Amino acid sequence: MQKVELQQLKQNIVHTIRMLERAEHIDFNGHVSARLPGTSRIFINERRASRSALTIKDIIEIDIEGNVLDEDGQPPNEYPLHTEMYRNREDVNAVAHTHPKWSTLFTISKVPLRPVIIQGAVIGDVAIFPKANSISNQEIATELVKAMGEDFVVLMKAHGAAIVGHNLTEVFARSVFLEENAYRQYMAGQIGYAHSLEEDEIQQMKEFIWQPKNIQKVWDNHLSKLK
Repeated sequence: MQKVELQQLKQNIVHTIRMLERAEHIDFNGHVSARLPGTSRIFINERRASRSALTIKDIIEIDIEGNVLDEDGQPPNEYPLHTEMYRNREDVNAVAHTHPKWSTLFTISKVPLRPVIIQGAVIGDVAIFPKANSISNQEIATELVKAMGEDFVVLMKAHGAAIVGHNLTEVFARSVFLEENAYRQYMAGQIGYAHSLEEDEIQQMKEFIWQPKNIQKVWDNHLSKLK
C-alpha cells in the first residue's frame, strides 16, 4: 500500500473507534484493528489512548505475534483476540472488540439473542463464548476463534463481543445491527414475548440489507455525527 493509503487506513480505525465510543458500544476499553492487505502486519489502537479523543498518532503497528513495530507503542492487553482472528481467518481484514450493554445482557441471562428486526437478520443467531476471561493469550483467543466458526460475530459471557469483517465499514455496521437488535428484543420483552423473524424473512432481509450501499449509509450517518 502507498503511504497515503496506510494513513487513510489508520484514520478509518480512528473513525471506527470514535463512532463506537459515541454509540456507547465501547467505553474507556475496547479496540479495533485492521490488517495491512497482503501482509501479516496489523494496525491497532494504542492501549493508553482515550477512545473518545483518539487521533491517528494513537494507531500503532504490530505483527501477527504481537510484537510492536512502533518504537513507543503499547497494544491492548487483548491483542491476541485480533492476531488469532487474522491468523485463522483469511477472509477477515478488520476486527473489533466491543462492550455493548444491550447485547451483553443476553450473555448474562438465559434468554438467547435472536433476530427480531430486519437488521438482526444480518447477524442471525449469535454464538456465546462461555468464558468471561480476558482474551489476553493465544490459547483462549484460539478458543474464541473456534466458537465464532465461519460467522462474523461472537458474544463473550458477561464481557462483550468480537466482530470481524472484510473491512472496517462492515465491522462497524455489524456492531450497530447487533446492538440495535438486542435493544429491540429487550424492550419488546418488557411488553411480552419478542418474536423472532421467520427463516424465509431472515434470508430475504439479509440479502436486502447486506449490500455495499446500505453498509456505507450506516458508516456515513455515524461519521457525520463526529464532525
